[in-house]
Amino acid sequence: MQEEADSAPGAILAAAILASSMAFLDTSVVALALPTILSDLGGSVAAGQWVVEAYLLFLTSLLLVGGALGDRFGRKRVFGWGIAFFAVASLGCALAQTTPQLVLARAVQGVGAAVMVPGSLAMISAGVRPQARGRALGLWSAATSIATAVGPPLGGWAISLWSWPLIFLVNLPLAAVALFALRGAPESRDERQGAVDWAGAALATLGLGALTFALLEAGRSGFGRSEGAALAAGAALLAIFLAVEARAAAPMLPLVLFRSRAFSLVQLFTVLLYAGLMVAIFVLPFALSERAGFSPAEIGLALLPSVLLIAILSRWAGALADRHGPRPLLIVGSGLAAAGFALLGFGEGGYATAFLPGLSVMGLGMACCVAPVSKAALDAAPAERAGIASAVNNMASRLGGLVSVAALGLVLPEAMDGASAAVAAGYRPALQAAAVLALLSSFAAVALPRPRLSRAEAVPSRSP
Repeated sequence: MQEEADSAPGAILAAAILASSMAFLDTSVVALALPTILSDLGGSVAAGQWVVEAYLLFLTSLLLVGGALGDRFGRKRVFGWGIAFFAVASLGCALAQTTPQLVLARAVQGVGAAVMVPGSLAMISAGVRPQARGRALGLWSAATSIATAVGPPLGGWAISLWSWPLIFLVNLPLAAVALFALRGAPESRDERQGAVDWAGAALATLGLGALTFALLEAGRSGFGRSEGAALAAGAALLAIFLAVEARAAAPMLPLVLFRSRAFSLVQLFTVLLYAGLMVAIFVLPFALSERAGFSPAEIGLALLPSVLLIAILSRWAGALADRHGPRPLLIVGSGLAAAGFALLGFGEGGYATAFLPGLSVMGLGMACCVAPVSKAALDAAPAERAGIASAVNNMASRLGGLVSVAALGLVLPEAMDGASAAVAAGYRPALQAAAVLALLSSFAAVALPRPRLSRAEAVPSRSP
């Protein structure tokens, strides 16, 4: 199976890059479009939070099921299912006429992404030799970052040219090309994978949903009786979820993975870093629109420096992770990301002084982390658990974003029932909170165990 996998690395990378690009675009571009969407469909900033959170909720809670489905029924097959489902849901988003309709379509889109996303990294892990895996992940990171870099300016241009539904319609041709590329990829699976843990999936979805509701509503009106009840229910459901997973014959979240100190720390690092990043992604379009007076197209161009740095440097970071291990890059990268968020949070003046320095430093920091954190997660798990390991790490990044955006109202309570200007007026505390989260992630990176490599392992193969 490994020889077959190695014979088609191009098909694997092409399908993984295109599919992942759709999932990434529908986080960054939708955040960019939120001011326009709320103006068109109506609704408060809290409604805009639900447009983001509905997608993240189902993506986060069902990622583990997506990984398990791929391990059991074949990663290529399930990956294809996810791409097709995501495309259909994207069409539903484009056709939405009200904010509740869009929220519902985004929830369905999150289900498709949860099936699609784990397959991309799992297929790379199964289809590329370990010595070249970091380099392949770097290429994947660079290519998806280029797509993400092109996405905001193109999304802003599309909104200015026509309207926001076009940012969802673009997924249809991308999905078609990804499915075509997937035909040349080999199939892989974990023959030991048992029945899918639907009970765990339900508990995770309900628990995270209750937690999200509690945080969103508390941001609007404070912690009252209903918010406290939802928070308690969410905590109880998540506790039951962990108890069920500990006893299940085929758990969707194998708690045995967390016996590895390295694996646990990588997940903590990912949650904290991506929590800060998602806060920045959510509030910056509002700030650029209201404070700098930028149009959607100009907002896309304004965000370009950070994603271009990620695109240019990710492959380099992946190669360095192959040679020296991911730990040093994660320490440096998270520290730089924290500095970038802080610059955004404290910057004064126009775009050149208040936004550009922070976006550039943030992009440099994330470039040091994107490929190495994926490699660190896969290296800390057994090779035969690649599907679930990649799903857990993806879940950790989405979980960080889910909770941080839901809790944003606790930092900006006056903005949740208001309009874009209210977010722009108070975005600085949000960016300062993002800097604290990224700084905490650097402490997790420092705590990672130092790898002990043999001399042969320390020199990566030159073959692709």
